[in-house]
Amino acid sequence: MSDTQLSAFLEAAQKDAGLQEKLKSAADLDAAIALAKESGFDISEADWLRYQAKQPLKLSEEELEGVAGGGATCHYSNCACVSVD
Repeated sequence: MSDTQLSAFLEAAQKDAGLQEKLKSAADLDAAIALAKESGFDISEADWLRYQAKQPLKLSEEELEGVAGGGATCHYSNCACVSVD
């Protein structure tokens, strides 16, 4: 239950294509944590959420233009987009 375990798991997934594919196909956070535990890593939901909170949000040029131009198009399922007219 530490950031070290999560870092080790993510590093292992980068090196192991099979593990990486399983992680990509995980339906939700619980499935990703279960996969980590099956792989021998002790990771909690809090560890994962802390890690995600520290990650910078990366947008494509198209997404940046939409935000700068006031567009309402959103490509993320967890955000609240509003149209600015």
